[in-house]
Amino acid sequence: MGNDSLKPLTAKAFGNDFAWGVAIAAAQNEGAYTEGGRGLSIWDTYSRRKGTIRGGAKPFVACDFYHRYKEDLLLTKALGFNSFRFSVSWSRVLPDGTGRVNKEGVRYYHDVIDECLRLGLEPFLTIYHWDLPLALQKEGGWTSFKMMRWFERFTTLCAEEFGSKVKNWIVLNEPAAFTALGYMLGRHAPGLSGLDNFFPAVHNAVLAQSHGGRILRDLVPGARIGTTFSCSEVIPYSDRQEDVQAAGRVDVLLNRLFVEPALGKGYPSESFRLIERLELYNKSWKYTERMPFHFDFIGLQNYFPVVVRFNRLIPLVQASEVKPYYRRVPRTAMGWEINGDGLAAILRRFWKYGGVKEIMVTENGAAFKDTVVGGRVKDEARVAFFKEYLGAVQKVRQEGVNVTGYFVWTLTDNFEWSEGYKARFGLVYVDHETQLRTIKDSGYWFRDFLTPA
Repeated sequence: MGNDSLKPLTAKAFGNDFAWGVAIAAAQNEGAYTEGGRGLSIWDTYSRRKGTIRGGAKPFVACDFYHRYKEDLLLTKALGFNSFRFSVSWSRVLPDGTGRVNKEGVRYYHDVIDECLRLGLEPFLTIYHWDLPLALQKEGGWTSFKMMRWFERFTTLCAEEFGSKVKNWIVLNEPAAFTALGYMLGRHAPGLSGLDNFFPAVHNAVLAQSHGGRILRDLVPGARIGTTFSCSEVIPYSDRQEDVQAAGRVDVLLNRLFVEPALGKGYPSESFRLIERLELYNKSWKYTERMPFHFDFIGLQNYFPVVVRFNRLIPLVQASEVKPYYRRVPRTAMGWEINGDGLAAILRRFWKYGGVKEIMVTENGAAFKDTVVGGRVKDEARVAFFKEYLGAVQKVRQEGVNVTGYFVWTLTDNFEWSEGYKARFGLVYVDHETQLRTIKDSGYWFRDFLTPA
């Protein structure tokens, strides 16, 4: 992308109040899945099913953050960051999903938060980052009409326990991803598929993001409340009408389905008739009027743009992605296109909605085929990625878009869901056999960028 008109890329150009952070998730980092009174989550059982996770990987140990959190938080501080985003494992604090509180699990998160504060790291607490307790999934999980009651219990516990220490809250992580991958396509836990699972999961997640926000507003004085959306700029492959319309349908699912109800606009059914079926499906459900909530900020999680063409063979959406490989564009080890202009376009677009006070980039990063050679990980491609994407953030800030934070995904190479341990996104390389940490060159680049001499 062209940055000729920009000021030099420096941390100082973002201002003194900008949040520079790393983001992790309990299910991907903690491990210790049977320790400290924790109950099972849907990922503990889903990963046991043959063929679900690349290489047969399991999240049972992951990065061992449960035992090594002090070391990893110290790394975060040493690399120059001022903020730390993490999630609470629902099944660690409520092993049965509701009811009995696991005091040892609650104490653990107090310890993590206290260590953040001791080091001068601002904690950003994500309430739900995909690890639903297995006990609740057995009763329907996100498809169940009981979900609001369960989620209220979990959110209330987090607010009452941690609200005196934590001021920055994120209700849900990427609802479009966990509902589509887990409840429609069957590619993530709990491995369900079909519209009869997808529709109620979507509606419950839409309600949960706002209901969680209201609970936090009531219980945590002075809280800054946000939620996150996965998003990608969707580009038609050609200017043919069928490609443009196909891109519009994909855009509804990737970018509009969750943010527009939160903003009081309802479901974007006028752009995709399938969503009319979602509305009809949920006519009998309660609390539709409770979908809106005025978040203090929204978190956008962007990695790549998506190029889409019409494909009548694909059911319902009638669209398919034209992969970066075929378009001969730069891409990561995951096959994702590298294009900072896509992040800039998404930031501009969400800002134009109106009613959005503040945007944070709550996840951004890239996986490459990292190796340790002589005690060093030379990941020049990742450094170039961050320079390009941070340049995009700086550009839109200069245009007036109120972006107030940027969180790297992620600190340490972790359990990357269905990719197992093969996809390495970390600033710190982890040998998952020994748990040895090695700071990559990209980690040192951030240290120098954030703490210049």
